[in-house]
Amino acid sequence: MLDIFLIVLGLVLLIAGGNWLLKAAVALSLKLNIPKIVIGMTVVSFATSAPELIVSVNAALEGFPDLALGNVVGSNIANLGLVLAITIILGSIEVRKSFYTTDWPVMMLASLLFFIFIYFDGELQRYEGFVMVVVLFIFLVYLLRFQKTAVVDELPEDDVPLPIYKTVLFLGLGGLALWGGSELLIKGAVGLATFYGVSERVIAVTVVSIGTSIPELAASVIAVIKKEKAISLGNLIGSNIFNLLAVLGITSMITPIKVLDQGLLTNDIFWMLGTSFLILPLVFLPKGLRLGWRDGVILLAVYVLFVYLTIS
Repeated sequence: MLDIFLIVLGLVLLIAGGNWLLKAAVALSLKLNIPKIVIGMTVVSFATSAPELIVSVNAALEGFPDLALGNVVGSNIANLGLVLAITIILGSIEVRKSFYTTDWPVMMLASLLFFIFIYFDGELQRYEGFVMVVVLFIFLVYLLRFQKTAVVDELPEDDVPLPIYKTVLFLGLGGLALWGGSELLIKGAVGLATFYGVSERVIAVTVVSIGTSIPELAASVIAVIKKEKAISLGNLIGSNIFNLLAVLGITSMITPIKVLDQGLLTNDIFWMLGTSFLILPLVFLPKGLRLGWRDGVILLAVYVLFVYLTIS
């Protein structure tokens, strides 16, 4: 019971910390006169990936590499199989051309790069992490130079200039909440895994990854209720690209990540690749560049099957 309480409290702190960090980061960018387009693509994306990053770095440093990897792999599956599924079940979305020209190919490239780096030796080395971060940098430069229209500002209501003391306060509170939340989440997840006799990887790809996908899910549902698709397919795919290239790239640059539970290599990574690939045919069939409730049901069924087979 205590472990579940620690996980919930950890997630609440991570969500609050991510939000405070985002407010501070956007306010700081506005103060420094950084163009809105750059803020949307870099600052907002990094801030919304902060919970996953802190959890992964902390887990890797504390000697729980499967939590670090499982958190990201599970989050990527949950973003598409759960968050996107629920969003399009509640209301269909039109897909932009940038989906098949940029977003989806880069997500598949990032997924395959991660697969090649980790599958054969079961370890993500420092130089491999560096390569992943360089690929992310090239992608961001390309987006900002050639595809400005593809960049969606996820949270325009946060574009509020704040007094400097509030910015510093939000920055400090956000950092503290993220670190404290990650400590509690890891403690609870390891405790839960020990109690039920399952591996940390299983808890990471299910409980922890759903938890770190809650902000995206909440934003998506609110967007559907307000009849505005603030969270688009592009934003979720962008989140997956950041999870792989930024979160795992930076984590493995700090400390190499070694796979302990082979289930990550024999099961989870293939589910991640499969779910990512599945989006392409769903977007084009039966009606081109559109995702409807039937696609949502398929994605949700795939996600439920993944969780069932992973736990059982």
